[in-house]
Amino acid sequence: MNEAERIGAMGRAEERKARQRGGRRAASKPRRSSGEDGKSLIRRLFTWKKILGTFFGLCLLGMGSFIVLYMMIDIPEGNPEAELQSNVYKYSDGSVMTRTGERNREIVDLAKVPKEVQRTFVAAENKTFYKDSGVDLKGTARGVLNTLSGKGAQGGSTITQQYVKNFYLSQDQTVTRKLKELVISLKLDREKPKDYILAGYINTSYYGRGAYGIQAAAQAYYRVDAEDLTVEQGAYLAALLQAPNQYDWAIASDTGKKMVQERWNYVLDNMVEQEWLDRTERQGMKFQEPEAPKTAAGMEGQIGYLVEAANHSLQQRLVAQGAAEDMDQADALVDLGGYTVTLNIDKKKQVELEKAVKAKLTSKLDPEKRDVDADVQAGAVSVDPKTGGVVAMYGGVDYVKHYMNNATRDDYQPASTFKPVILAAAVEQDAETQDGVPITANTIYDGTSERPVMDGDQKVGFAPPNEDDKSYGDVTVQEAMNKSVNSVFAQMGIDVGMSEVMKVADDLGMDTEGMQAVPAQTLGSMGASPLEMAGIYATLDNHGKKVTPAVVKSVEHKDRRIEFPEPIGEQVISREAADTVTSVLTGVVDDGTARASVRENPLRDGQQVAGKTGTSDDNKSAWFSGFTPELVTSVGLFGEDDKAPHPQVPMYKAGGVPRVNGGGFPAEIWAAYTFGVMDDVTKFDLETKQGNAVKPTKSPSAPESPTQSPTQEETTEAPPASDDPTTEAPPVSDDPTTEAPPSSDPTTESPSSSPSTEPPPTGGESTDPEVPGFPGGDWEQ
Repeated sequence: MNEAERIGAMGRAEERKARQRGGRRAASKPRRSSGEDGKSLIRRLFTWKKILGTFFGLCLLGMGSFIVLYMMIDIPEGNPEAELQSNVYKYSDGSVMTRTGERNREIVDLAKVPKEVQRTFVAAENKTFYKDSGVDLKGTARGVLNTLSGKGAQGGSTITQQYVKNFYLSQDQTVTRKLKELVISLKLDREKPKDYILAGYINTSYYGRGAYGIQAAAQAYYRVDAEDLTVEQGAYLAALLQAPNQYDWAIASDTGKKMVQERWNYVLDNMVEQEWLDRTERQGMKFQEPEAPKTAAGMEGQIGYLVEAANHSLQQRLVAQGAAEDMDQADALVDLGGYTVTLNIDKKKQVELEKAVKAKLTSKLDPEKRDVDADVQAGAVSVDPKTGGVVAMYGGVDYVKHYMNNATRDDYQPASTFKPVILAAAVEQDAETQDGVPITANTIYDGTSERPVMDGDQKVGFAPPNEDDKSYGDVTVQEAMNKSVNSVFAQMGIDVGMSEVMKVADDLGMDTEGMQAVPAQTLGSMGASPLEMAGIYATLDNHGKKVTPAVVKSVEHKDRRIEFPEPIGEQVISREAADTVTSVLTGVVDDGTARASVRENPLRDGQQVAGKTGTSDDNKSAWFSGFTPELVTSVGLFGEDDKAPHPQVPMYKAGGVPRVNGGGFPAEIWAAYTFGVMDDVTKFDLETKQGNAVKPTKSPSAPESPTQSPTQEETTEAPPASDDPTTEAPPVSDDPTTEAPPSSDPTTESPSSSPSTEPPPTGGESTDPEVPGFPGGDWEQ
């Protein structure tokens, strides 16, 4: 092909290509700018299909994640702090004495909260509570977003979610906690009934004033139990949960008061809307202002002693019922809280007992003037002999100052207050003297001081002195009890048999474990507490039916049932034995060592009284245990060095008297208390042919002036009937309850002239003979 043909062929080829491209030659494309390239890329990446796909992908991822969370998160154990409760202690009338524990909370069953009050919380917080699934998705989502944006605790939640936060989780504002709250709430709503959740909510919420739970709140704001709340009161407590401090009426600003009233109205209006409250009834409701805050009672004063005694009784029952293996474990259970303990303590009697101790003892003690006054401790227990309930107790000057409970301590000798036990054993056993004479109130004994005690023809190596080493010669058992003649009862103990005496002591309520049945015990040389002695005398007062003093009336706990035995038990000694001792003990008051403090008390008003004084070795303790038909009270004074390690010490010259005798301060406390709480005058109903149904051996002296000095009070004890001891029994009346009326004329012989009123020998205990098994002399008159 020549050149011309080759060029022509190329031209034709170009022409064919042009036709194929639309009839013209292709032009070169212009270069695009970078901006146009970016827009094209965005359009390619974010098409509507891709956006929609991404959204559904995220939804699926979220759902998958939630499913994983739901499967992984279980309902946890409750937060231990949310379960902390206080123990509540109440007087016998149901009024609150005090609360103990780290949290002022007392969990109550929902059934104890009125239905209308339950609904106030639902109306306030979550109207759909009974229908929803336990969560508020919108509120939760809003809460999560607020948390992420740093706005804090904002956003609504259901009652279920709030309960989960209170009981299972914490108050932390984190996304993790909120997600857990959501999952647990859903699960809890599926597994538990609504009432369970509502009960948990109102029992764990904080209401202000240190009150956790509806029961504590009801007491804090309205002084009532949750079961006694009205709808108006419940609406306030429900409104309060939104802002406890801001809405507390006692400290709220005017704005706060206005806001809480608006919320109160909101709650009640919601109840009408839900048809839980009648509209007419709603219109008649008025806002009820809560009570002013009340300082929580602590453990100071007598409260601590009462709580301690109640806890000890509760712990004993937990062990007895098998809830605890020992007292330590029982103590731990009590510390967990949740117990409502109602004591038998009568509020009025408790106050009167405290006043009596202050008026007759502590007001007269002046440690700055007399060092010994700082060493005097008082303890007392008062028991209702018909029920066995401990109606009053005095444990010491102040629980936060002196922790040892003087009412329950048993480390001091009861001294001559033990003598009635010996007589009870004698009558119960139909015992006889060494000469074969039946032992009765009129039996004659040799009252010579330091007379050797005989067992048949053998001396037992025991010859106790009488007070001030005074000899009485031949005296009746009645007079020996009146004058507390040691030598007589030491011999009587051998005549009866010390093993029998200790058995009767145990039957009457004394803890005799480990005690030896030796003659020295006839002087009350063992240890005993006012609580024990009150029980012994209550059993005598109850005609021989066992009385075990009961501090606790009842105990309630949501998880366990605690039952207490009946305080009144079986007949432990015959009625005749008990009534004989009671009759004899009226002589101690009417013609013996308690005459000045009890018989001639102007408040007595003819009330029959039986009792016994006691003053121990070296004046380390002094007692008066006495009773009327309606009330038994044992009062003890104890010499305890106020400096550690607090050994027992004498009380000579305490309160300005030469010697602290049972007929002094203890009997005065007893009389002031007993006659102060006494209602109608009562008489003993005794079935006995013997006892103090006789005229006193001397005409009673005129009533003492209430303004007399302590020394005069202490030195006006009854003198012996005459310088010569009585050698034959006085006549006995057929009516054992007959009393000789007090003479209107004073005695011609001044009580202060009696040899029994002299101060004790210097050194006290050093004057006692060295007698095997005898720790010292009983200086009692």
